[in-house]
Formats: sequence, C-alpha cells, structure tokens
Amino acid sequence: MHNIDIPQSVVDRVIKRRGREHIHDDLIPSKTALVVIDMQNAFMPVPVAHAPCEMAPKIVPAINKLAQAVRETGGIVIWIQTACTAGDKITWSNAHNIVSHERAKMRFAALERGSEGYALWPEMDARPEDIYCEKHRFSAFIQGSSDLDGILRESGVDTVLITGTVTNVCCESTARDAMMLNYKVVMVSDGNAADNDEEHNATLRSIYLTFGDVMDTATLVDLLKRRSNVRSAAE
Repeated sequence: MHNIDIPQSVVDRVIKRRGREHIHDDLIPSKTALVVIDMQNAFMPVPVAHAPCEMAPKIVPAINKLAQAVRETGGIVIWIQTACTAGDKITWSNAHNIVSHERAKMRFAALERGSEGYALWPEMDARPEDIYCEKHRFSAFIQGSSDLDGILRESGVDTVLITGTVTNVCCESTARDAMMLNYKVVMVSDGNAADNDEEHNATLRSIYLTFGDVMDTATLVDLLKRRSNVRSAAE
C-alpha cells in the first residue's frame, strides 16, 4: 500500500479554511456513489497491460470493501472503463501525439472495447446491479468523455467517492471535474493507486486543500454506516 503522507500543516490549513478537518463527513449514504476508475487489466502488472501500475492490485480489497458498504447503505457503485476507439484518434489526437507512436499503438490495442485489457481486473467485486460506464478521456466528467454526469444526476447522487488508478491522472482529473460540476468529492486515500508515493500524496494534498475531502476506507465505511443509521432513526 502507499505510505500516506498529508502533513499536519496541510490539515491545519484545511481546518482554518473550512472550520473542520472533514468537510464532507455529513454525506448522505443514499446520495453517494463509489466511482471506481480504470481498474482494468490494461493498467495492471500483467502482459496485456500498456501502462501497468504495480500498486493497483493492492488497493482491490479496499475498493471491494467500500463497494459493499456503499451498496448496503443505499448508494450506488459505478465501474468506469476506459476505451480507445478509432474516433478517439481524431477527437483526442493530441493525447496520442505527445507520446511515442509505439506507446500510442500499445494503448489502443490494450484498451480496445471487448479486449482482455479493456476488461475489469477479475478480483474486482463487480456486481450485476452495479452501473458500468465507459470513458474516452482521462476525466470521466469532461465533455465527450462519458455519460457519468447524467447517470449520477438521474440517480440523485450529490457525493462521489473516487477510487482507482492512477491517482494523479484519471482519478485526479475526474475528482477535479466532479467538484467543478458541483459534486461533493472524497478522494479515498487507500483506494487509489499511483506509480509512487510522491505522486499519490501530491494528488491527495491538492484535492484536500481545494477540491474536496480525503478519507481512508475504514473511516468511510464507518461514516456510511453511522450516517445511514442516523437517517433511518430520523425517518
């Protein structure tokens, strides 16, 4: 697992700005979605991967545990899968022009819809009742990338828990755009994977300071259960 490092100085700045350590600890479980980003074979340390993240398999238990808690407390679980299509070569040509031709070729092969690389990592506890959403950019929210925003609004979601890989690219891009679209954002510190601790922690600090909240899986599972019980008692 990553060694999480959010300095006390960062926590102090958050408290000074917001008044408390966790601004989204008042989430409503039934209005919460767990968004799982790119936990596909293409990003795992296996032969079919074009961009393997060694840490990615290690966050699987945390994501699966959180997914179960979200389901049990009335929220939804959404599995985001990146796909590369012929149209992406035109509409997002710059993303492929700034890497080597060989790497771009590998990416398209690994993320072709229906391929082994496109498939979710088999250890993910993806259920039939969950929602599956395809994206075509790093961010799942940016225009032209996916239907995620419409899905969440139709489901009455106002809070998103961001997990997946890699922390500082697709997960961070999605988290930032979610906040811009007026969602409450929680980055799950032990439910995201990057290539190294430095890049992982840089994203956590950035999100925590400006774009949302950061909590670990155990904290969120406990929070979801407590908040669910509070609402049940009130009703």
